[in-house]
Amino acid sequence: MNPTLMSHRLEIQNSEQVVETFYEKGWTDGLPVVPPTEEKVLAFLGAGGLAPDEILGAIPERNRVFTAEKVAINAVMAGCLPEYFPVVVAAVKGISRPEFGLHGVCASTAGSSILMVVNGPLAGACGMNSGQNLMGPGNRANATMGRALRLVLYNLAGREFDRSTLGHPGKYTYCISENETGSWMPLHVMRGFERETSAVTVFAAEGPNQVQNHVALKPENILNTVADRMRALGSFNMGGDCECAVIICPEHYQTLIKEGWTKERVRDYLFENACRPLADLKRGGLNESPLAPEDEAVMVRAVSSPDHILLIMAGGDAGRFSACMPGWFSRHMSRAVTEPVGVSCSGGA
Repeated sequence: MNPTLMSHRLEIQNSEQVVETFYEKGWTDGLPVVPPTEEKVLAFLGAGGLAPDEILGAIPERNRVFTAEKVAINAVMAGCLPEYFPVVVAAVKGISRPEFGLHGVCASTAGSSILMVVNGPLAGACGMNSGQNLMGPGNRANATMGRALRLVLYNLAGREFDRSTLGHPGKYTYCISENETGSWMPLHVMRGFERETSAVTVFAAEGPNQVQNHVALKPENILNTVADRMRALGSFNMGGDCECAVIICPEHYQTLIKEGWTKERVRDYLFENACRPLADLKRGGLNESPLAPEDEAVMVRAVSSPDHILLIMAGGDAGRFSACMPGWFSRHMSRAVTEPVGVSCSGGA
């Protein structure tokens, strides 16, 4: 016997009218949605092994809760398949953890979006893209799972709270998986999970800052260009204490591993070299105390620890383009969260 759904039902004659009705009611992200029929919603709940009224998360500051039924409705609308739903559930649980600071993340004028990084066997089972055109269009799993999280925030957390000055395209969808075929330790393993566990890391991030370096033959020279992006004067990473995500593309990765560089060594190098003089922050007005001669020698780092760099290997096999994604505000307000996925696309964790 199917569980009883509690959501209000709309009787609409055809799919075109459904799409227009959802636009009129402000339930979309600006793009057409898939009609969330009762049959589809029940299929998603079944894929996640969830009761409709099970609470997956909340924003206490807004007195809003995320029930499994409502999250499933938004995942259907986003175009997900039922087997993607456990990933969406894990992401919702992750952003609801106190340390993620969801209210500030999605209400801030800074306009960050929530980067989802999926690791483990589930990513391959769902057909996620970890390669060419990593953050671009074309892959259903990446596009719809990230979109589902955004629709959850719009329709359940309240889009009226989004006060972004500019925002960025990741607010439509910002979901990738990591290439785990190489020798580097995957992100979720570095964050305390077994390799065989599927997990989702959620991180409040700016849009990707691309790093091109087609000529460097030494690991240090590649990483110097990455570090230069990380220490941009106008990001929250300078002068604060926030995390930063870094994607190393396969061609850059090959140069690094040929010289024996591990993820830990890369993070250590970036920590030491993604910095700039305190004098620069004062000249930029990020620190309004008087400029002193010794400020030229006082270094301010982009992150306060190598552990605060979320290092990912992903992207197309051709092209020496890596990227960094600065974080939001400070670790006191928001920290990345890695949440295990309860049910995989093939039916197990």
